Amino acid sequence: MNQLDALKQFTTVVADTGDFRQMSQFKPQDATTNPSLILKAVQKPDYQGLLHDTVSKFRSRPLDEIMDRLLVRFGCEILALIPGRVSTEVDARLSFDTSATVTRAERIIELYQAQGIPVDRVLIKIAATWEGIQAAAQLERRGIHTNLTLLFAFCQAVACGQARVQLISPFVGRIYDWYKKSAGAAWDEAARAGANDPGVLSVRAIYHHYKKFGIATEIMGASFRNVGQIQALAGCDLLTISPELLASLAASDAPLVRVLEPAAARAMDLPAVNFDEAGFRLALNEDAMATEKLAEGIRAFCADAVRLEQLMLAA
Repeated sequence: MNQLDALKQFTTVVADTGDFRQMSQFKPQDATTNPSLILKAVQKPDYQGLLHDTVSKFRSRPLDEIMDRLLVRFGCEILALIPGRVSTEVDARLSFDTSATVTRAERIIELYQAQGIPVDRVLIKIAATWEGIQAAAQLERRGIHTNLTLLFAFCQAVACGQARVQLISPFVGRIYDWYKKSAGAAWDEAARAGANDPGVLSVRAIYHHYKKFGIATEIMGASFRNVGQIQALAGCDLLTISPELLASLAASDAPLVRVLEPAAARAMDLPAVNFDEAGFRLALNEDAMATEKLAEGIRAFCADAVRLEQLMLAA
């Protein structure tokens, strides 16, 4: 049994790509996309037809609607290849606007439903700002499930659990990147690998908290830089993995053991934690890594949304 098959025994494997033709060989359960991945995909010859076809059909519509229709078009193509769910992201430029996020999410769901896709096969991706988490809470109450992304801090995870969101995506690799860059020449790769990786430690803390206190929100580790990070989180509810790292796992026959166990987490002596808005904002502000990476991530997704719009205008 290769490591990918071994991982699938206790963790739901999710493909992290807009290149849906590439993902099918790995047989993931779910798939995630984001503006950067879609932007990368539509610049490949295989996918330019989807961009041009969508734009030509809806050229008279507002640009933001054409964007959502393109994202849903990719999502539908992906759903034809997987048995589970696809995550589709709300425009990151709405990350601090609760009502606009809710409105945009509802439109995305309506577009999926118009294509015959049931609501339970779609997760709406929203940045885990305070405003985004409140939007997700409203959507969940309306039966629209959400995936809170750009999650770097424990306080974000706690607030998402309080909001009863369906799923969170803590970004393992981007946390690792920040600590490695911050340490500079003092960084010891061997000492900070595997279970000691700062991104892995962050996800483990969230996993232990959720399982200890019976929080139903699913945890999906994301943004991996190497196979070691994936191996160190074996047993996490879900892991979303790039095609390159999926291929590395599939190519290895080395043993892979489960690391995270719900029963072990439930036995831990952990304090109960809750956040109101003021407490959340202070805790996030106190975490320099999370503050910087959240802002950086939103800026990057906003920039890629603009670039995608430019491609649509030129199509």
